Amino acid sequence: MKSETHKSLPFYQLCGMIFAVGLAGCSTSGAKDASKDPAVQEAQARITATELTAYCPPVTIREGTAIFNNYGKAPKAPENLIYQASIADETRSCQRNGGTLGMNVAISGKVVPGPKFSPGTLTMPIRVAVMEGSNVLYSKLYRQPISATDTSAASQFIFNDPNVSFPTPTAKDIQVFIGFDEGPDDSQAKTKTKKKK
Repeated sequence: MKSETHKSLPFYQLCGMIFAVGLAGCSTSGAKDASKDPAVQEAQARITATELTAYCPPVTIREGTAIFNNYGKAPKAPENLIYQASIADETRSCQRNGGTLGMNVAISGKVVPGPKFSPGTLTMPIRVAVMEGSNVLYSKLYRQPISATDTSAASQFIFNDPNVSFPTPTAKDIQVFIGFDEGPDDSQAKTKTKKKK
């Protein structure tokens, strides 16, 4: 029996499903007791406790990484601000495959133009990291291109990483972080170190 409790879906579909489920949960008034339906009883018998309690780690915007101010090479002063990017919301979905847990992690946000803004394609440094205690199970820094052409209004953006993958956890102790990261790409540094050996 296949047991995919969560399927990877685009950000907007996930939000739509949450909204639809919420409406369904509010419209039970006057409905007959479905639990007495033989078809429902048969379906319930096929659902195992493991499937009902399937663990999909929550996503947290790491503290201090929800806002990204770009001043270019100029001093960090309000009059030199090119743009400010901010993360508004986050979501995720999970999928199990053997001994691996795969996740699709997504965020939505906006870019507000500053005094030095010029329309075009901006590059956002976004990192996704998975931690189990002090152990890093997954970490990737993206240089995400975002189109921003309006000089007088904010531009919306959506980013997702559908390739988050790590061994299926045996306890609910996984932390998934996402946020802007101006630091070096440590994954590339590790690759270069390995090549030198």
